[in-house]
Amino acid sequence: MTTPDNASDASAGPTSVAAQDWAKASADPQYRAAVVDLLGALAYGELAAFERLAEDAKLAPSLADKAELAKMASAEFHHFERIRDRLTEIGAAPTEAMEPFVTAYESFHKQTAPSDWLEGLVKAYVGDSIASDFYREVAAHLDGDTRGLVLGVLDDTGHASFAVEKVRAAIDADPRVGGRLALWARRLMGEALSQSQRVVAERDALSTMLVGGVADGFDLAEVGRMFSRITEAHTKRMAALGLAA
Repeated sequence: MTTPDNASDASAGPTSVAAQDWAKASADPQYRAAVVDLLGALAYGELAAFERLAEDAKLAPSLADKAELAKMASAEFHHFERIRDRLTEIGAAPTEAMEPFVTAYESFHKQTAPSDWLEGLVKAYVGDSIASDFYREVAAHLDGDTRGLVLGVLDDTGHASFAVEKVRAAIDADPRVGGRLALWARRLMGEALSQSQRVVAERDALSTMLVGGVADGFDLAEVGRMFSRITEAHTKRMAALGLAA
């Protein structure tokens, strides 16, 4: 997955957080709290992705598909371990950092339980991609150490190309599948954006960082543009799947 063009163009002047390392940037307690929140949310997301892919493997129609999903699940757990270790390194308890985000993730998964293998593939592809787009946008405004970690754990585990291949093959075999999966993808997009906005609104440190109270955050207009960019990227991914957004 590529980084949005403007996400890599964040200001990096001499007073910019993006130009600092963690030791210097974390002297601001509000910034530190925001990063702990961000890493907590990302850590739980990776752990949940591991669990979901392991469950999806049970629905796989072939041993080859089962093995491929198991490999992806292993990669997600490795990402979780990296974030967990970083939280410990900066003096934050990983479970405490993750706890505030459990309800939102569980609510999303409860509202979007897939009914079959293909819906599970589309859910993982759409949900993971939206989350990755959001974290990449935010990462451009973080200190260098935290930004490197966040971008590192967002590396594609191979799920995107796997999902595109399998979904397009299913649509080619039965074009009627496309309509059902397109509706499913739109539902997923709505739920994912709703939950992400809710999480940001409920976490003071995160919302303050996003609207420019700490770090180099976004202004309110930029937050709107950020979500517009995420929606546009979703539309392009749906086209890659052979689905209408």
